[in-house]
Amino acid sequence: MLRTIFGDDDRYKDTYWSRFADRGYYFAGDGAKYDTTGALWLLGRVDDVMNISGHRISTTEVESALVSHPAVAEAAVVGANDDMTGQGIVAFVILRGSATDTDTLVGELKAHVAKEIGPIAKPKRILVVPELPKTRSGKIMRRLLRDIAENREVGDVSTLQDSAIMSLINSGLSGAKSD
Repeated sequence: MLRTIFGDDDRYKDTYWSRFADRGYYFAGDGAKYDTTGALWLLGRVDDVMNISGHRISTTEVESALVSHPAVAEAAVVGANDDMTGQGIVAFVILRGSATDTDTLVGELKAHVAKEIGPIAKPKRILVVPELPKTRSGKIMRRLLRDIAENREVGDVSTLQDSAIMSLINSGLSGAKSD
C-alpha cells in the first residue's frame, strides 16, 4: 500500500481512503464479487466499464462469458461509440485449436454471452484475431483495440511485446464482415 501520492496527500486520501474510511478499508479501483458458493470473482478495474443503453457492463464479465465457451481460448472486450446505444460491445477473440471463424460460430458466441449475462451484454461485433496486442508485462492494450473497433488510426505501438501483431490483426480484419 502506498503511503501517499508524492506532493499531494489530500489526493491520496480522497482516492484511496474516502470511500470506506469509516470501516478502515481502502479502495484501489478493482472490483470483485462473491458468488452463491462463496467464491470470490475478480471483475477487473471498476473504471473499465461500458455504458450500453444506460446499463453498466464490465468488460471482464463479457470476457469471462466468452472464454467459458469451449471454442474460445482468449478474449478482450472494448466499448466502441455507437449512435443507437452510446457504446457497443466489440469483442476480439482467439479461437482454440480446431475451432474456425464462421458466421455460425460468431452467432453462437453472441448467443452464449446473452445467455450467460443477459441480452444487453451481447456483443455487437466479434472479431476473430490471431493474437491480442500485449505489453511486455502481458497486459492487453485496450487503447489499440478501441482504435480498431472505432476504425481510427492505430496509436503508438512502441510498448507492445510484438508490434507486428497490429499489422497481423489489421490484415486479418480487412476481409471481415460487419454486422
